Amino acid sequence: MSKPDFDAVVVGSGPNGLAAAITLQQAGLSVLVLEGKPEVGGGLRSMDLTLPGFLHDTCSAIHPLAVNSPFFRSLPLADYGLEFIEPPVAAAHPFDDGTAALLTRSVEETARLLGPDERAYLKLLGPVVEQWPRIDADLLGPLTFPKHPIDFAQFGLKALPPSTWTANRFQTKQARGLWAGMAAHSIQPLTNLATSAISLVLMTAAHRIGWPLPKGGSREIARALAAHFQALGGKIETSVFVRSLAQLPSSRAVLFDVTPRQLLQIAGHRFSSLYRWQLGRYRYGMGVFKVDWALDGPIPFTNEACRRAGTVHLGNTLEEIADSEQQAADGRHPDKPYVLLAQQSLFDPTRAPAGKHTAWAYCHLPNGSPVDMTDAIERQVERFAPGFRERILARNTLSPAQMEEHNPNYIGGDINGGIIDIGQLFTRPALRWSPYRTSAKGLYICSSSTPPGGGVHGMCGYHAARRALKDVWPGIAFG
Repeated sequence: MSKPDFDAVVVGSGPNGLAAAITLQQAGLSVLVLEGKPEVGGGLRSMDLTLPGFLHDTCSAIHPLAVNSPFFRSLPLADYGLEFIEPPVAAAHPFDDGTAALLTRSVEETARLLGPDERAYLKLLGPVVEQWPRIDADLLGPLTFPKHPIDFAQFGLKALPPSTWTANRFQTKQARGLWAGMAAHSIQPLTNLATSAISLVLMTAAHRIGWPLPKGGSREIARALAAHFQALGGKIETSVFVRSLAQLPSSRAVLFDVTPRQLLQIAGHRFSSLYRWQLGRYRYGMGVFKVDWALDGPIPFTNEACRRAGTVHLGNTLEEIADSEQQAADGRHPDKPYVLLAQQSLFDPTRAPAGKHTAWAYCHLPNGSPVDMTDAIERQVERFAPGFRERILARNTLSPAQMEEHNPNYIGGDINGGIIDIGQLFTRPALRWSPYRTSAKGLYICSSSTPPGGGVHGMCGYHAARRALKDVWPGIAFG
């Protein structure tokens, strides 16, 4: 048998594809990464989308999971120029009456600012913050027996209920609204089981490490990962859009940083009928409509504390946010959508010319929706920051279809690689002993459609690569 061109090929260079490639290259293999776009990164890209000199993150912007990722923490990414900036306030949540709830680095300070809900907040978050170093690796991976089962079970008891149920621990609209804004990152109705998990994870990340943003744009994370991979001896080829296995050089393993729909198109003929059926039933979630702005000045939030936050959640009360997310899940378009907003240029001067600013925002809507939500999003910003529209110099919008065009993994604008509800929490992308193996020998899936799901953490790619090492190269799996 002739020697393969590479030991392994990775299709796609998002954070998970690059993590898989690095893990394999660290094991001493020869690895090729193929990327369909002219540059690496997937959702980790930054561009001049509005006016010259205004740098915008095209998808991901704030990165609490990147700095909390056990895999990323093990890499010398700072050696390649990656620098994170931590805003004074991780996230702010303004209300119509001019008040705002704040998520800060200190769990005690955050609790104190919630007044009557101080004790309830400390009781809910305090133990998780303390336990996190013992459970993070198990939470950010496939379902296995945890190393610290008691800590893991205690987290699970808090994570499993719907976020609307957990919110009943709080009595103030500030605490309830802050909790709802976090839970809405799950991109599903807040009445769904396990939506409390994302709130716990994001709040814990803020209290342990913060919600940082990368200096120079999210693309700097991808560039650092790619540079480290190449320094290890790996090879990257861009502008190679893989549509079939026939395009690939010979190798002993192929890892796909794609969702089930693309995987079926590329390699479906190699899979068993059962596995094809399972991938065909995989469900995608709500899409997003995104707006980037070039601004003549900072966003004039009524509550000045919001001007110190890297992220601002716009949705007012828990009830309003829950209604907005339910409408989008039901196929409707809310008049007052829940909006996730980031204002990176307040803390990173590389994002805009002197005296000018950028802002980044999106809302959830039905998968693949063609509806333009620009006005609805801007009305929500104006609601909490009167005079905002007067500061807009230019804008760029991305509909769900355009999000998918930018990154084929965003099916219908779904940035999570598929809905992470209770039905797919433990069976992404199919019910198998290992979620990273396909039914075809040597073919693996390493995208956010596998555990632990969406987010810039690289753990899907890391675990998929470890699975491939154990299967194909057992002698070096733990070398």
